[in-house]
Amino acid sequence: MSPTVDLDGTGLRAGDVETIARGGAPVRVTDAGWERIAVAARPLGDGSVYGRTTGVGANKHADAAFGNGLRLLRSHACGAGAPVPADQARAMLAVRVNQLAAGGAGVHPRVVAALVEALNQGLTPPVRSIGAIGTGDLTALATTALCLLGERPWQGGTMPVVDIDDGDALALISSSAATIGAAALAWCDTDRLLRAMVTVAALSMDAVDASPEPFAEAVQAANPYPGQARVAAMVRALIVDRSQRRVQDSYAYRALPQVHGTAFDAADRLDAVLTVALNAAAENPLVASGRAVHNGNFHTAALAAAADGLCAALAQTAALSAARLASLVDPATTGLRAFLATGPQDSSGVMILEYVAHSALAELRGCAGGAVAAASGGALSMGAEEHASFATQSAARLATAADRAAVVVGCELVAAARAVRQRGGQLPGPLAAFASADDADRSLEADLDAAVALLPTLAD
Repeated sequence: MSPTVDLDGTGLRAGDVETIARGGAPVRVTDAGWERIAVAARPLGDGSVYGRTTGVGANKHADAAFGNGLRLLRSHACGAGAPVPADQARAMLAVRVNQLAAGGAGVHPRVVAALVEALNQGLTPPVRSIGAIGTGDLTALATTALCLLGERPWQGGTMPVVDIDDGDALALISSSAATIGAAALAWCDTDRLLRAMVTVAALSMDAVDASPEPFAEAVQAANPYPGQARVAAMVRALIVDRSQRRVQDSYAYRALPQVHGTAFDAADRLDAVLTVALNAAAENPLVASGRAVHNGNFHTAALAAAADGLCAALAQTAALSAARLASLVDPATTGLRAFLATGPQDSSGVMILEYVAHSALAELRGCAGGAVAAASGGALSMGAEEHASFATQSAARLATAADRAAVVVGCELVAAARAVRQRGGQLPGPLAAFASADDADRSLEADLDAAVALLPTLAD
């Protein structure tokens, strides 16, 4: 089992979320976190408090009646679509506990302790995928609250019922923890993929005798974008000087630092946004100095913009991978048979990989273009809430985009490994066992599946 992850509301990172959500790491709230939770849970002074003494949404001017908290949870636990994967549900729980440990929510410590127990017992709520628009994961967290109350079943086991009073209800569910958790997992997948893509691109360079000149330090110093310099340095560490057969290569190779570097920069931006979001007391109302301060910190515009930016950059660099694949099947660049085929002259070799890659790329581009629709916003609750970031959808698009990009790069990897081997080159490390020596026309599904599965290993 992975080591215990401390949740204190200050130091959680996306990688920690993955360790909890996918690695099954147990969690504990630090003493400082418990202190902040307890301070925020103390009785508030006089005055109207949204969701406690009033209704919510357009009902904010209505006085709350006794039992408003339970009615709120029951009425808002209405998701749609397929259940989210267990890792996303665990990520949501971990993020919400850490947010509560940052202070400011006003949730009773017993409720937080129950969330920690659920995580450590491997329980997940039956959260569904549709229901949030980037202004709070109300349906997902209300469903979680009903699990705590014993009105909905946990997945994976049972635990004692927890009392949630009227003051706890909105304070528990007024959060974008599910969206932030899903974005954190998508970032982890994308970060690994981006690093693996450099390794695959270097292998393709070897297959076509690409020039190392575009990766020289002097070139990067003349156009000093951090991501560009990072890509160039990674490639310099992977390749050796080789004979050049062209004055300069196609954009697929020559512009790799610029295009792929942009994706690294976009990933760094999302990482920075996530680091804030994971540890923010983005509560409305925020309990501060014994009073409730109403605000808009629940809004996830920054997260949506960063996730959409990474999705767009990922589409660009995946297109470059598809372009390298095109060069690998072309005798003009490899000096080998068309489509890296063997046998009769009409053999297809790896021809089909281009079709698969462009099918995946089309879906990836659709994900990148989805940000335009999300930007239109929406007015809800009789106009009381007239804007949304749709960060929930941005996180889902990024996860899908990373999955499709992995297919594109997997196609490049299969072709590059075959080309290097056909030219008599040596395949390093895990690639030596991965690449089949059978170049006869046959189904390449197993090769492609193996290539995609190998990508996380190539990240390092």
